[in-house]
Amino acid sequence: MIKAVFFTDKQSRLSGFRISGHSMLAESGSDVLCAFVSSAAYMAANTITDVMDCDAEAEASDGYMSLSVGEKDIDRCQDILAGLKLHLCETEKQYPKNLKITTLEV
Repeated sequence: MIKAVFFTDKQSRLSGFRISGHSMLAESGSDVLCAFVSSAAYMAANTITDVMDCDAEAEASDGYMSLSVGEKDIDRCQDILAGLKLHLCETEKQYPKNLKITTLEV
């Protein structure tokens, strides 16, 4: 199962995410759900770090990605993070056994 955790601060602003796991719909390298989630997460992370040049830390490896936005740029990143969260939540409705989205205040 793919697990995506979105982090919020005390003001309920999205501050980042952590995505891990595999959907197990197909073999590694042929799994369209894994590719879909990875592509969406990479687009959000790359937009925040490279296009918007925000203060953020990103990490990625096989089956894992995380992004943490620095305090000074949290407000600038709300639309991108909210868009990713909405995108994945709507996908979770189609694949509830393969994708789990949660939110955690940090």
